[in-house]
Amino acid sequence: MLKPYFQSKSIEAGCDEAGRGCLAGPVFAAAVILPVDYHHDILTDSKQLSEKRRNALRKDIEANALDFAVMAIDNIKIDEINILQASILAMHQSLDKLKTQFGFIIIDGNYFKPYHKIPHKTIVKGDSCYFSIAAASVLAKTYRDEYITQAHELYPMYDWIKNKGYATASHRAAIMKHGLCPLHRRSFQLKEMQLGLF
Repeated sequence: MLKPYFQSKSIEAGCDEAGRGCLAGPVFAAAVILPVDYHHDILTDSKQLSEKRRNALRKDIEANALDFAVMAIDNIKIDEINILQASILAMHQSLDKLKTQFGFIIIDGNYFKPYHKIPHKTIVKGDSCYFSIAAASVLAKTYRDEYITQAHELYPMYDWIKNKGYATASHRAAIMKHGLCPLHRRSFQLKEMQLGLF
C-alpha cells in the first residue's frame, strides 16, 4: 500500500523521471501534487505496470491531481550537461510549471539539487512508496513513450515503437547498421554498444 504523503505540514509535490537510461530521445520528468486523500489500488512504480494500465492511470491522475506538469530535456542538452543533470533540470522545470504553491518536494532516487529554498527528500524506490511519486513516474513514462512512438515514424529502422529507445540488442544492432540519427545521445558511448553485441 502506497502512502499519501511523506509529511503533512506543507503541500507536497512528488517528482520522478523517465528515459534516463535510453540511447535516444529526451529525458522526461513530472511533478505531481495530489489530494491528501487520493488513492488508487493499482498505482505504483510505472515500470511495474502494463502499458494499458499506465495509460488508464494517466487519465485518472490528470483528472484528479491538484496540479501536475511534465517537461523534457532533449538529447542535445543531455550530451551537454550529462544525463543526471538533465534529469534534475527536467524535474526543476516541471516544478516551475506548477501553479499550486507547495512547501515540500519528494523525489524518487538518491540525488537532487535544491529547488530554490524549498525543503526536499530523496527516496530510493520512492515510486513504490508514495502516491505522488508513483503518479509522477506514470506521467513521465507515458509522455515519453508517446514522444518516442511518434519519433518511430521518422526513424522506423530503430524499432523504437517496441524498445522505446532503450539499449536492446536490436536497437544496438540497428545503430551499427544505420548509424546514429539526430535524436541519439552522442555522449552514450557507441564503443560500449559495439562491445555489447559480442
